[in-house]
Amino acid sequence: MTGTIASRAERRAREKSATRALILRAARVVAARDGARNLSLRGVAGEAGFAPAALYGYFRSKDELLLALAAEDLSGVARAMRSASHEAHGESGLAATAALALAFLRDTETLAAASAALPSVSGASDAERLFNGRLIQVLTALSDAVGQKADSRTQQGDVVVLAAALTGLAIMGRTGRLEALGFTPTELLARLEARFAKAV
Repeated sequence: MTGTIASRAERRAREKSATRALILRAARVVAARDGARNLSLRGVAGEAGFAPAALYGYFRSKDELLLALAAEDLSGVARAMRSASHEAHGESGLAATAALALAFLRDTETLAAASAALPSVSGASDAERLFNGRLIQVLTALSDAVGQKADSRTQQGDVVVLAAALTGLAIMGRTGRLEALGFTPTELLARLEARFAKAV
């Protein structure tokens, strides 16, 4: 009897996970078509073939859905950044890793949309915890790219400053401000590498 109850619970957990993944795939389709900022639970439900109310069992709001999409994207970019850093073959992996992060930030709208979805006061929702965990993966990949572990608070702060600089460059690049100011991303990434490669 206990084995039957456990197997039912496992089956329900697998089904819930599969449905959540289906909803996230539908959300990606809607975000690609309409823009992540214009994502709606009704649109995602329609794309997934569900009634809108069915999504609330998985995501309590559009903001939670955006955070889940951004968390997936952060996880993917963290893996790519680690790979770029390892392929640097003894050279500083910061340039390759930072260029990859910059391209991701510039070209991926979900993170920009999710930044508006984050509460102004840190909470304890599962979606926010997942997003924060994935953000830490990206920061760790940046730390690894400069060749040192960020063991102290000062070193961790340097990594956060580097991430903030990349985010700012991405925003300026995405809006055409870098070009208007006469800078190229490559030129500014070289300056970041010169400044941060030994700082962390």
